[in-house]
Amino acid sequence: MTNMKKFNDLRVSYDTFIYDSYTIREDKDEVHVVYHFEIPGLGKFEPSWRFPKGEHKIKELTQNGTFLEMVFSLGMVELISYWKMACSPNVVVNAGELNDDQIRWWKELYYLGLGEFFYTNGIDTTMEDFMKIDCKAIIEQKYDTFTLKDNSGCLVPIGGGKDSVVSLELLKSAGENIKCFIINPRGATLKTVQVGGFMDSLLVAKRTLDRNMIELNRRGFLNGHTPYSAIVAFSATITAYLAGLKYISLSNEASANESTVKGSDVNHQYSKSFKFEEDFHKYEETYIKSGTYYFSLLRPLSEFQIAAYFSKCTQYHSIFRSCNVGSKEDKWCGHCPKCLFVFLILSPFLPHRRLCEIFGADMLNDETMIETLDKLIGRVEEKPFECVGSREEVNTAICLAIKNWTKNAKDKEDVKLPKLFSYYTTTEEYKNYYNSSCHFFEEFDDNNLLPEKFEKLVRKMAEELK
Repeated sequence: MTNMKKFNDLRVSYDTFIYDSYTIREDKDEVHVVYHFEIPGLGKFEPSWRFPKGEHKIKELTQNGTFLEMVFSLGMVELISYWKMACSPNVVVNAGELNDDQIRWWKELYYLGLGEFFYTNGIDTTMEDFMKIDCKAIIEQKYDTFTLKDNSGCLVPIGGGKDSVVSLELLKSAGENIKCFIINPRGATLKTVQVGGFMDSLLVAKRTLDRNMIELNRRGFLNGHTPYSAIVAFSATITAYLAGLKYISLSNEASANESTVKGSDVNHQYSKSFKFEEDFHKYEETYIKSGTYYFSLLRPLSEFQIAAYFSKCTQYHSIFRSCNVGSKEDKWCGHCPKCLFVFLILSPFLPHRRLCEIFGADMLNDETMIETLDKLIGRVEEKPFECVGSREEVNTAICLAIKNWTKNAKDKEDVKLPKLFSYYTTTEEYKNYYNSSCHFFEEFDDNNLLPEKFEKLVRKMAEELK
């Protein structure tokens, strides 16, 4: 059965998805939120979240219209992970109120955020047809809203990779009041916070998936990528609000805007893109009104600038990780597109021997990675479905690394290029990029939401890297 036929058959068999409600309770240190979703005829699903509650009390929070709107909205983005199993054409929302503008906003997030899911599953659908959201709920009891005032400080989501390290170190250098935010801590995220010196100001949210969904995925129901960074956005807003922090400082760079499939809207990093950042910012300001301010500190920068800065953060080199394959074991697998991309983007700035030590493999002499290299440099239409830099950035990084390799060679044996670089010199991309100047250190993308003091900080960093 093709996935397109499966898609159509499942939509007939399970034509409705219901976001029924959510419940809130507390213990000594945390607020617990449980969402109640249902696909009639298939099952009920109860994913949950836990947030550090600070000084807040449950009675106060359940009478706080702003907090309830945040919790409801997190449920709206959480539901897409469960909806995609059967792709029900009708979504019924009973847990909160949505006007027509909000419904359009959520449909666009779902459709664009599921671009990879539709593409990799071979599903052909449109934004108009894939889903109808029905929200006739009228919440009769209205609660006062409480917007944070005179708040300050930065909540910095930590992913364990080089980007959040750069944000953390930049903000630390400016003397900002920082609290780190982690969802479901793992080795690299905790080590990043520890090395940065922020264990005493760490805020942890715990997300638990419903086991019934995991079992249905195992049985062959539809599965695939969802806009995880949108989940980060809404959960970080709750965390910042409870902690009294104004700024939520993401670490998404300019190249996250590039589509994964040439000539399409399919973008693995859609919810890291500036479009989503801007859309989320406006939605929060219009409908949630928490008083927090969501932006990406690294948005004006290229992967080159980030890699160059990170190369000097030597205390993190042995502990940072962003490999999805090796994440459970807290290691670089040394054989996936993400590992190869990070290896390549750092190669103009760190010695080859040191990179081999970091990744536990000499990826540049692994000929089985040539197909992945072709995707990264743009020889095929698709980039890998990973959070990787632009095609131009990868090509430029390789050319700079080859120039460094040749310049630093001490003898004929040293000048011999590793296998991937040797292969690269046979490509059209090599001819196009080798003699081009690297303009990435001159760039500063003005399409950003940085508050003035943060823009000055990042501009200064970019100037110092030139």
